[in-house]
Amino acid sequence: MRGRTFVPWVLAMVSTVLCSAQGRGQPRAIDTQNSKLLVHVSKAGLLSALGDDHEVQAPISEGFVDEGARQVRFVIESQRMKALEPHLSPEKRQQVQERMLSPEVLDVARFPQIKFESTSVEQAGAGRLVVRGLLFLHGVTRPITVNVHTENGYYIGNATLKQRDFGITPVSIAGGTVRVKDELKIEFDIRMSAQAAGVTLR
Repeated sequence: MRGRTFVPWVLAMVSTVLCSAQGRGQPRAIDTQNSKLLVHVSKAGLLSALGDDHEVQAPISEGFVDEGARQVRFVIESQRMKALEPHLSPEKRQQVQERMLSPEVLDVARFPQIKFESTSVEQAGAGRLVVRGLLFLHGVTRPITVNVHTENGYYIGNATLKQRDFGITPVSIAGGTVRVKDELKIEFDIRMSAQAAGVTLR
């Protein structure tokens, strides 16, 4: 009797493990409502004290993480990027917003999307990952490296990039005595949806 009940019990356990593994291997959609991606723009120049540091919100419109295949992809609609400047007047904040979206910076009319696609994911310690991938920005594709650590199922990390690498000239005023630094710092906190995701992005 024990032998007859043992076999189906083992089969049930194997089935449960396989189903669990398959679930972990499925691409999971990024929770675009609760994920955050911020771009920090710092000032430079002889009279940099006269300028303002800027923080830009870049909401992810769609994307997925596939832990089994070690893949990450996401899309940002450049038109939806928003300058967060609580210390500025509404008029000056609007000026910053318009200049950011204008042809001299992001040129959102010509380049409506920013995309990231991973090429490799490496373990760099407990809960730490190094993600290398391609960033499609301003009509240019360049490799970037992203440092990530996992925390309670979230992906938190940062990366840096140079505007000139993507054909963007950092904004300067007053003959260059006040200007924006070429290097930008990106910080993100990506949350996952409970739903599985398709792998085709626009």
